[in-house]
Order: sequence, then structure tokens, then C-alpha cells
Amino acid sequence: MYESAGHAPDSAAVITEPVPDLQLQLLVQLLDREMRSGLPLTLTIPTGVLHGDVIGHEEWKAEWTRSLRQVEGEGADLIAEFPETVDQGIKELRADENAQRLPRWIHLRDATLMFGGGAPLRLPLWRGRLSDVSGWALGRPQ
Repeated sequence: MYESAGHAPDSAAVITEPVPDLQLQLLVQLLDREMRSGLPLTLTIPTGVLHGDVIGHEEWKAEWTRSLRQVEGEGADLIAEFPETVDQGIKELRADENAQRLPRWIHLRDATLMFGGGAPLRLPLWRGRLSDVSGWALGRPQ
């Protein structure tokens, strides 16, 4: 390990990430409370423009599970339980925390990704980091 001026060799690394839009976080939090609700939204993300219906985390998990029931094979059953397994792990890690955190992820149903002159990519379900969204608007493009 090297030492440079002003840096102690035992200093802890600091990880930073972009701050998500607070209004978009609160909108996602509201949708998280209402199962079966969705809202058409258009997002600007690093790869292009994405539009679809924003849904809450629980609705996304339910749709993920439904979509995997159509897939055959032993792995499909295991993967279908994955979102719930992850949620359980997160709950256990946060057991000591009292504060409710704002959402860090956004979920879309019936999404379309448009990028750089290529054909639009249609996705039944999409999940992305809120901190990667640089702009958003209510509704879908006409």
C-alpha cells in the first residue's frame, strides 16, 4: 500500500453514487404501497429513452413469478423464488434499522427501450436503479 500526502494508509474507502431525484423516489414509494397500480412514465437513462408503466416492488415480484411459471425446467422454480429470497435477506440486514429508506430501484411493466437509431426493444418487465434516471416525464411518447 502506498502513502500520499494527506492520505493515511488505514483510511476507509468511501463509495459514492449519484443521488436519485427525490420526487421520483417518492412517486415510486407511493406505488410500492398500492399493489396492482401502475403509472405510465418515460425515463431518460444512460442507454436511451425507456417508457412503460411504473409498478411497485411487490407487483414486480408477483409478475416475475407469473412469467417464470411459463418457463419449463428445474431452474425456473428456483429463480421464481429469487426476489422473495432477496427481500428476506434485506429485511434481516435491516432488522436493526428503524428508519424506512426511500426506494433505490424502479420497476416497469410493458417497457420499451429506444436507443441510437436501433429498433425499439420491448421488455415485459424491467428493473433499474433510480440513480441512473437522469430525467422523467409522466406518460408515454405519442
